[in-house]
Amino acid sequence: MNEIDFELKKPEHSPLLIVISGPSGIGKDTVVDGLKERNLPFHFVITATSRPPRDYEEDGRDYFFYSEEKFEEMIKAGEFLEHAWVYSAYKGVPKSQVREALATGEDVVMRLDVQGAQTVHELCPDAVLVFLTANSKEEWLQRLKDRRSETDEELQLRIKTAEEEYKTLDIFDYIVINQTHALDKTLDVIESIISAEHHRVNPRKVTL
Repeated sequence: MNEIDFELKKPEHSPLLIVISGPSGIGKDTVVDGLKERNLPFHFVITATSRPPRDYEEDGRDYFFYSEEKFEEMIKAGEFLEHAWVYSAYKGVPKSQVREALATGEDVVMRLDVQGAQTVHELCPDAVLVFLTANSKEEWLQRLKDRRSETDEELQLRIKTAEEEYKTLDIFDYIVINQTHALDKTLDVIESIISAEHHRVNPRKVTL
């Protein structure tokens, strides 16, 4: 009888830190909400912000809405994994939320602007960074206009910011087209990315 002198290797499960990012109006919220509706075994991080909620947003579901004073107190206390001043408001991710989820072995999904994704990349190079883009510049701009939540001045600022954000693509691992009226296709691609990451020969090791 022949002896086998090697050990069979199987995929090693190690929780992932997945960042869904991209320019304003690209559909980050819609994509994350779509992943939630698929009842996937992920922990979805809720971002904190100091801006007021939009009509359709709910505290504790879409964001944690804090006053600027409260936010600054939390910054001083070191309670954020990352935070930034974005479009006249603070945004940040509470550290405790991420660490507790990773400790349970769950994959953690974060919705972040590009500036936040850059910070997480610096703190945790093994995070999986996904950059959402549109099928065309015209499609993205129309989607941004359709939100009707910005003044003309704010709209121009977001366009200018997007120009700079596209220059950061090198730090991202994947780029995914989030085409209008094709959400399921976007979600399928992201699920495939996460599945492939769990089958890496050398799995990522997330430490925070």
